Amino acid sequence: MLVVEDERLLADTIAEGLRRFSMAVDVCYDGAQALDRVGVHGYDVVVLDRDLPVVHGDEVCAAVIGTGGEARVLMLTAAADVNDRVAGLGLGADDYLTKPFAFAELVARVQALSRRARPALPPVLERGGVVLDLPRHQASRDGRFLPLSPKEFAVLEVLMRAEGTVVSVEELLEKAWDEHADPFTNAVRVAMMTLRRKLGEPPLIETVPGAGYRFGS
Repeated sequence: MLVVEDERLLADTIAEGLRRFSMAVDVCYDGAQALDRVGVHGYDVVVLDRDLPVVHGDEVCAAVIGTGGEARVLMLTAAADVNDRVAGLGLGADDYLTKPFAFAELVARVQALSRRARPALPPVLERGGVVLDLPRHQASRDGRFLPLSPKEFAVLEVLMRAEGTVVSVEELLEKAWDEHADPFTNAVRVAMMTLRRKLGEPPLIETVPGAGYRFGS
C-alpha cells in the first residue's frame, strides 16, 4: 500500500492503522515523492489525496495508471461536490472518499480494492549477465546464484532499472531505504561494497566521482 497525504498526522495515522491489518504501507507527503515511489515499486492500492503540494494528485493518479500495472487508486478529497468526485473517477481512480471519513470505512474500501488488484508480475531485469527475478526475489550472474540480502537486492534493482545512467547516493537512500535515512550514513557504501563482492569479477558497478554509481554492461 502507498498512502499519499500532505497532512502528516493524517497520513501517519492512516498508515499505522492499515499496518494493524497486516498491510505493508509506505507513506509520502507530496506528489513528487509519490511519483518517485510509483516509478519504482508496484503497489496493490494507492490511497491518494487529490490536493497535494509540489505535484497535484491528478498527475500522480495519471502516473499510477500509466505504469501499466494493476494498482487500484482510492482518492481522498475535502470536496464533497458530485462534479468533483466524478472528475476524480474520470482520471482513472477506482474509488473516492471525502474527508472527514470513518476509518473503518477507509479500511473496508482499501481491503476491497486490494482483493480486486491483480498486479502484473514485474519483469525480470537482465544486464551484464546478471538476472534479477523480481517476483521470486532471486538474483544470479551467469547462472550463479547470488545470495543477496534484502538491502543489496534493493540497491541492485535501483541500479539496474537506471539502465546505465548514474544513480546518486541520495537517490539510493530514498529508493532503497526510506525518507528517514540519514544522508550522512555510510550505509550505501557498505551495501555497495558487499554487493560488489557478491557480484564477483569482472566488476559491474562503477563509482562516478562526485555523482554516484552506475551499473555497467
